[in-house]
Amino acid sequence: MSELSEIIADLRERARYYATLTDLGLPPREPAASPRGDAADPAAGLFDGGARLRAVREEVGDCRRCKLSRGRHSIVFGQGNPDARLMFIGEAPGAEEDEQGLAFVGRAGQLLTDIIEKGLRIPRRDVFIANVLMCRPPDNRNPEPDEILACQPFLEQKIDAIKPDVIVGLGKFAGQWLLKTAEPISRIRGRVGEYRGVKVVPTYHPAFLLRNPSAKKEVWEDMKLVRRLLAG
Repeated sequence: MSELSEIIADLRERARYYATLTDLGLPPREPAASPRGDAADPAAGLFDGGARLRAVREEVGDCRRCKLSRGRHSIVFGQGNPDARLMFIGEAPGAEEDEQGLAFVGRAGQLLTDIIEKGLRIPRRDVFIANVLMCRPPDNRNPEPDEILACQPFLEQKIDAIKPDVIVGLGKFAGQWLLKTAEPISRIRGRVGEYRGVKVVPTYHPAFLLRNPSAKKEVWEDMKLVRRLLAG
């Protein structure tokens, strides 16, 4: 077998392996076309957002890097479009997310869907949604510093894999993590910040809006800002 044939065979085997890692909640992708526009290139599509995210999920494995692993039901990696222009980052999974292994599927998730689809007029499937933590804290308590640090490398890798144009930080912990600040969410929401070259808009968490419906007006203003950034 020639060296080129060996490389192609190896790439095909890698593609088959990545195709088995299906627990990301990612939509199926069309095979990438050859640069010549004729027969499919065996190497094409292996290093797109989906493949990069699958590699991150493989590295996460059955994560035991912090104490939350002892009480979780599921690792909530995040889900959505691996090539999304818009990414949402929340705080941590709740009970329903822990049960289903998916981010934002409870009441707060339903409200987030409304914000995305009715406010931004973007199908939810076209964005990517994740959290600062991948495991549920006991009784939905706040994330602790060691837990955030344990998950941080994987969140960084997810952002690098997706390469969004804009990230919306949902709530205090996501907003502070993205902007590297200790200021309260009430002061940083509505600002445009930057995280590793990506525009960041912090806003209130949907769970906060369920308790404080009057804050929806401010979130709407933040989403108008997101729309301008995506259009620009």
